[in-house]
Amino acid sequence: MPVIELKVEVAPGAGPAIEDLLGEAEEQRLMVLEDKPSGRAWLTGYFTDEAEAKSAWTALSARLDPEWQATAAELHELPDADWKESYRAHFKAWQFGPLHWVPVWERETFRLPAGHQVLWLDPGMAFGTGNHETTRLVVERLVQFAGERGLAGRVLDAGCGSGILALSAARLGFPRPAAFDNDPVAVEVSRENAALNDLAGRVEFFTGDLVTGLAGRPAELVMANIQSDVLLRFSGELLGAVVPGGWLVLSGILARELPQVRDGFAAAAPGWRWETREMGEWADLLLVRPGA
Repeated sequence: MPVIELKVEVAPGAGPAIEDLLGEAEEQRLMVLEDKPSGRAWLTGYFTDEAEAKSAWTALSARLDPEWQATAAELHELPDADWKESYRAHFKAWQFGPLHWVPVWERETFRLPAGHQVLWLDPGMAFGTGNHETTRLVVERLVQFAGERGLAGRVLDAGCGSGILALSAARLGFPRPAAFDNDPVAVEVSRENAALNDLAGRVEFFTGDLVTGLAGRPAELVMANIQSDVLLRFSGELLGAVVPGGWLVLSGILARELPQVRDGFAAAAPGWRWETREMGEWADLLLVRPGA
């Protein structure tokens, strides 16, 4: 059955802000696709008819900063096979250490090296691929933590989105990571993605905010891929969830915002060791609590 493709090229660097708007609007039919080599990005989505596509675009475009839009919106009718291939072309397998993130359509052909683990991703189910720098920064810290500290620690993912961080922890072998989001739809999507990877029940997904979700859940590794102003607003809750000797990994931080976030957390956590990395225009912040 033909489908309608909506496609709008967006300005370089506008993708994260648009993704935030999509999340706030709980709009799962639209997504941002990035071509890393060229630096170009598109807002795109697939609909059953033109009326549905125009309605979605009208609702979102009213909230877009005009500077974010590089071209006018275009609608195209695509045969079923063509739309599937159009988004598959943007998602490729990637790896860090012993963990691989692989599109589910490569399940029959992908060969996993001995001793490695794989997490299957389906962007067609609104499951993030981890290709965005903010996610990569966190999963690389997760793999680093597992290599240095082992797999016995408790893991907590604050603001889990589609669940990729907590599911990666479960695939590495951490015992029953916990993950929460203030959006019940995100929690449901995370559970669906757990089932896709035969990890149903291996992660505790629940609905909560940065107060209720963190309370009473001390962890050796706390991960939060959330925008900078929210991280700073809830710095006390995030720091309080880390046990002595534990790690707090923060991402979702624009590199230009890093000094403000770093200084804010350093002031709130005197004596904690910290380090940062940058990837593209994004940065992370690792804080290690003194103690055991």
